Amino acid sequence: MHNKLTPHPDLPIDLPTAERIAKAVEHYGESTVVDHSVALMRGKNAGKDFLLYVGGRHALGILEGAPALYWPELWGARALLHVWNDSAAPYVVVGLNNEAWRIREMCAKVVLLRGLDVAPKLVKATTDEVPRVRVASLNALAVQGREQDIPTIVVRLRDPDKDVRRAAQQARDAIITRLDLPKE
Repeated sequence: MHNKLTPHPDLPIDLPTAERIAKAVEHYGESTVVDHSVALMRGKNAGKDFLLYVGGRHALGILEGAPALYWPELWGARALLHVWNDSAAPYVVVGLNNEAWRIREMCAKVVLLRGLDVAPKLVKATTDEVPRVRVASLNALAVQGREQDIPTIVVRLRDPDKDVRRAAQQARDAIITRLDLPKE
């Protein structure tokens, strides 16, 4: 007896993420995909098939009994890079404070892509313990940071991580250019 799940052959579990999400939209409709993605971000069950759409082959492991950890939440957030409506915004903002760093990072990427105006929360995330979260937050701040955010960004120019330092420099320069501030 084996516990291997055999997904329906119509489920596109081996396609790249963007293509799987597009197939999910064809199957469920855009609004439902957003709603199910938010449900996953909230730790809710959105159904086995939907989990396979957003998680692909990796979701099989969870459905076969592997610990879910934060993966379904992450996949829900990642799906919002490909499908969107404004009802998801509050959950993305909450995700910036998730205990799992991968979710915090992904939510910062969604903030950047979707233009969610949450600069104060992004400023806070520039001190995250995980460099990838700091980088994603700085990238989003480059687009929406305010003049008063520059001193916090400048502190990251001395970050121990070189990718954070690079993102901080780019964010500072982008804000100065966008706001037509004098170069220091």
